[in-house]
Amino acid sequence: MAANKARVKSVEESIRDTEEPDHQLKKNLSALDLTVFGVGVIIGTGIFVLTGEAAKTTAGPAVAISFVIAGLVCALAALCYAELASTVPVAGSAYTFSYATMGEAVAWIIGWDLTLELALGAATVSVGWSGYLNQLLGDLGIPLSTSIAGEDATVNIPAMLIALLMTGVLVLGIKLSSRVTSIIVGIKLVVVALVIVVGVFNLTKSNYSPFIPPAESGESEGGLAAPLIQVIAGFTPSTFGVGGIIAAAALVFFAFIGFDIVATAAEETKNPQRDLPRGIFGSLAICTLLYVAVSLVVVGMQKYSELSVTAPLADAFRSVGLSFVSSLISVGALAGLTSVVMILMLGQSRVLFAMSRDHLLPPAMAKVHPKYGTPYRITIGTGIVVALLAGFFPISELAELVNIGTLFAFVLVSIGVVVLRRTRPELDRPFRVPLVPVLPIVSALASLWLMLNLPAESWIRFVGWMVLGVVVYLAYGRRHSRFSAIGAAERKAAGQQAGGER
Repeated sequence: MAANKARVKSVEESIRDTEEPDHQLKKNLSALDLTVFGVGVIIGTGIFVLTGEAAKTTAGPAVAISFVIAGLVCALAALCYAELASTVPVAGSAYTFSYATMGEAVAWIIGWDLTLELALGAATVSVGWSGYLNQLLGDLGIPLSTSIAGEDATVNIPAMLIALLMTGVLVLGIKLSSRVTSIIVGIKLVVVALVIVVGVFNLTKSNYSPFIPPAESGESEGGLAAPLIQVIAGFTPSTFGVGGIIAAAALVFFAFIGFDIVATAAEETKNPQRDLPRGIFGSLAICTLLYVAVSLVVVGMQKYSELSVTAPLADAFRSVGLSFVSSLISVGALAGLTSVVMILMLGQSRVLFAMSRDHLLPPAMAKVHPKYGTPYRITIGTGIVVALLAGFFPISELAELVNIGTLFAFVLVSIGVVVLRRTRPELDRPFRVPLVPVLPIVSALASLWLMLNLPAESWIRFVGWMVLGVVVYLAYGRRHSRFSAIGAAERKAAGQQAGGER
């Protein structure tokens, strides 16, 4: 009764819902598939861009340490995701975990928040994909008009096409999606490996000195563009020195965003209790090693103070007479962004699928394709929305909303571990976070600190989106959910219909 008052959906009921005939996803994924998905979504343009920006403006050659720190912060959140994903192996990731720990209202908020992270993220990356495609075509002498390609396009045709193409792949099955991702990830890993190997033979020892440049006072932003922590406490960021390394960690952290999407595929995993933790930690470890290696190569090839902020890797190779590598980097970036678009839409469709199955959104949206075993209606709808956003809206200014949405999910998942340990201590937990509640609390605080380093204007937009979500929940979700009279009647009717069909 207490659970019903709090509108908490039990772990047992969450798992039982996965067996409904109309909402049953095919279990085709292994730990290797999940690791590939994780690497596919984490490694995007960050490895080609953020390394130079962070090294030149904030940390110097010690940017490699910044990547390690950011990786450790992500590892704390990954511990929490791994425990909850192995305990509640159901589609929806942070949304499902929140429903089982803190109740329906918090679950709706995090589901609405994930929509901001995933759909907007996929649209933003599609626009970036269009830009890299046009850059590559320009190198070949056949560039597209800037009116139809690139960030400033009137109608961004390539961005729309890549979103719709990846939608088709997702509809045709999770195993096909995994195979396509494997091919794309293979291409970009080969490119990254070649960059590292070729770069190692062109290092200059003096470029690493000083490894940690002396600290300097940073330039503070003004108005709403300033980080929220600066607005609240008058905190002025520093560059270089130890403070610069930490500040750079907040910057490069966003190159790691995406590992949490592995948890959204829990319901399509053959052995989720074992494979989900392996997929989450495997992808995070691989990407951290690659980020550190690339950052050490780029600052060794060119003095950190001379690095390009927009295209550091390409510029570093040009500085040692290897300009042909520039096109190779464009190919790697293009491949990287292709998999990012697809996996972000995969995560988005699974979150909406879980919300529809719980009747917080229209339940008809959650119907699974009888042949392909995918939530095709939601996937197609997600693809159309992402294509329209990418094709018609100037969304570059909203990209930071992706970051704040992700960090907010990290905070709630970390808290969820502590709550579920206290409310359901008897549950079987194939993977357990050590040192509870200390590590989950540290994880939540670390994520909150990074959120506070985002601009105040991002916080205003984020709060506005959340307020809109509350309105939608009160107008539809709460009235139709499984805990309402309307929702109970709808579920009973659906059950009778399914029984009659059988």
